[in-house]
Amino acid sequence: MIKTRLLKLLHHSSWYILAQIILQWLGLLGQIGIIFIVGDLIKAFQQDNATFAEFSSALWVIILLIAFQLLCQYFYDKASFLASVDVKRVLRGKIYAKLLDLGTGYSARIASAEAVQLATEGVESLETYFGKYLSQFAYALLAPLTLFAVLLHINAPAAIVLLCAVPLIPIVIMVVMLIAKKILDKYFGIYYSLADTFLEKMQGMTTLKTYQADQQAEDDIASESEHFRQITMKVLTMQLLSTFVMDLIAYVGAASGMIITLNQLRLGRLDLCGALILILLSADFFLPMRKLGSYFHIGMNGMKASDQIFAFLDLPSGQSGHADLPAAALGYEIKNLSFAYLDDPARLVLSDLSLSIPAKGFISLVGLSGSGKSTLAAILSSRQHAYQGQVLLGGLELSQVKESSLLRQVTAVGFDSYLFKGTVRDSLLMASPASDQRLRLVLEEVKLWDFLESRGGLDAQIAARGSNLSGGQKQRLAIARALLHDSPVYIFDEATSNIDLESESAIMEVIRKLAHDKTVILISHRLANVVSSDQIFFLKDGKIAEHGRHADLMRSRGAYAALYAKQAALENYSKEVNS
Repeated sequence: MIKTRLLKLLHHSSWYILAQIILQWLGLLGQIGIIFIVGDLIKAFQQDNATFAEFSSALWVIILLIAFQLLCQYFYDKASFLASVDVKRVLRGKIYAKLLDLGTGYSARIASAEAVQLATEGVESLETYFGKYLSQFAYALLAPLTLFAVLLHINAPAAIVLLCAVPLIPIVIMVVMLIAKKILDKYFGIYYSLADTFLEKMQGMTTLKTYQADQQAEDDIASESEHFRQITMKVLTMQLLSTFVMDLIAYVGAASGMIITLNQLRLGRLDLCGALILILLSADFFLPMRKLGSYFHIGMNGMKASDQIFAFLDLPSGQSGHADLPAAALGYEIKNLSFAYLDDPARLVLSDLSLSIPAKGFISLVGLSGSGKSTLAAILSSRQHAYQGQVLLGGLELSQVKESSLLRQVTAVGFDSYLFKGTVRDSLLMASPASDQRLRLVLEEVKLWDFLESRGGLDAQIAARGSNLSGGQKQRLAIARALLHDSPVYIFDEATSNIDLESESAIMEVIRKLAHDKTVILISHRLANVVSSDQIFFLKDGKIAEHGRHADLMRSRGAYAALYAKQAALENYSKEVNS
């Protein structure tokens, strides 16, 4: 169970592993020395020629050897710790770097819960694998050979019997490995599925409570948990049985060596001193291999975790381009764009779509739910990559542009922008370094400063996900952060959804002002927000059904005009009811 790719990736840890092997071997030599000294003392007492000086000297040597063993154990533990630290540092760095490489669309390749588990439990499994298992694997081979070389000169038959019994333990390990691999494949599959389910239910707890579906969610989690319990019990049963068999082999092997030793003593082919040395060291033949057996299951978990980690690290890069976008006004040119999601490749969400979005101006994408407008926004902001056709930004194909450059030049604001725990200042400074005066001005621009001023101003605390703010306040703060980013292109994907009219009005005022010298793309289900757009694209079934200014589209009396009239009638009715 040695994976060369893993060793190459973590080659710095190899020195710590080598140090562990040497320290264990030196400790074994110390143990051999102690037993030989004890054997000589017993032989001297038997022959009645032991002196106090000899006894005292032997005792001091034994004490020094014990101290030497303790010192070896201390440095062994230290090397194990350093190997573990190195493993965690390197692997978590690799996982994080891969997530950055996959970019904003990473969730299309791997579930967030699985990524978190790889970086936590997966890495922890490999921590033990490198910190304990690998060194024990080498030492378990080295120790019996060392003991055999020492004991062969004392009594060859007993040494040969002990050495021959040792390989039975790895044979058991290999048999168990074949069974364990299948069980562990199922175990990790169920484990990741349970974690995804739990995370999904926790994130949607409010919705579950609202529709009184929390009991069904609890039943789903309970069902998957029971399935996980059953597979866990199979793993534990396998571990228990393999441990029992390895213990049995170790005890029978040691007992066989002792029986041969006693028989050699009875036949006069071995003196008492040699017999005692053989008996006392017979257990040491099996202890390293037995300890390896106890680490075996940890090693299996580590190997399985490494398979998962390498499968993740081998995912194709999210963005393979190397070009930088110019720091200037940018427009899009989209030609024959088609897109389908990986879980349903037969259904085209966007189909042979072509349109131009000029540099600077106010462009709106509208349409009924499922028409493809949010998917188009995700492609334009590089959150989706697996499209067919051409998407040019500033004359460069998106696939040729470095994602870091794209993220500098394009700012995307969704309907549920993430706000981190901390102060308002911390949240805003994520976008760009700025003075407190500039931060205040941008908060005034989104009409949020008056609210924050009485609550600490820039030092006002924000809870995780902005849970201590209203929906409108969260969106206005997200818009303020986006303004500080000061990129040539802004994409607002339903940025005014599910918020109060006052906040919607404030946000739309900022968006319209921003469009004077930026490229602004607005996706909105509410057509009243797009009336002042320079160009409106009405999407239907993944294609451009209509496009033009609001007045032109209303005169054409097509699908856009019908939807606008329907929404206006509903809004007027709502106003009449409320009044």
